Amino acid sequence: MARYVALLRAVNIGGASSMAMAELKEVFVSCGFDRVATYIQSGNVVFGCPETDEAAILAEIGRAVTQRWGRDVPVLLRSLPELDAMIAANPYLAVQTDQTKLLVTMLSSDPGADKQAALASPPGETGTLTLLGRDVFVHVPDGYGRSKLGNAFVEKKTGVVGTTRNWRSVLKLREMAAAA
Repeated sequence: MARYVALLRAVNIGGASSMAMAELKEVFVSCGFDRVATYIQSGNVVFGCPETDEAAILAEIGRAVTQRWGRDVPVLLRSLPELDAMIAANPYLAVQTDQTKLLVTMLSSDPGADKQAALASPPGETGTLTLLGRDVFVHVPDGYGRSKLGNAFVEKKTGVVGTTRNWRSVLKLREMAAAA
């Protein structure tokens, strides 16, 4: 059975976009997914599924989430092998040991290598971005909170829906997916 991580975009603690992780877990279980677990209150779900067609898995999740919460929520999916490849490909691991200053914006589709130039850091920004397939690696030496390289910036420049996670979360999600 393949292991996956689903990442729901814009699921925040409190407010209109909040979702209880226990309820989100129940929604995934109702879809027939196996060994479902959530990680922190930001829409991260690890699960097993015999299906390997990403579009079919995303359609099932989207239907169930919409049915439960009455709204469309963008969902991105990464398999365990994709997480492993992402972790191995991070170009900033050699220059930054502080995991809070490394992030990845996972995109719903590959925007094409020609979008790399669009991801140039704006004037005054110390952070940098690197696009590799469906992932944008983010290095923010002054911290993410002070950076202009947030999720909205990446989505605007690539034209693709994405969701950003810090490196610590990426590693934890990979660990959870591999352990289950």
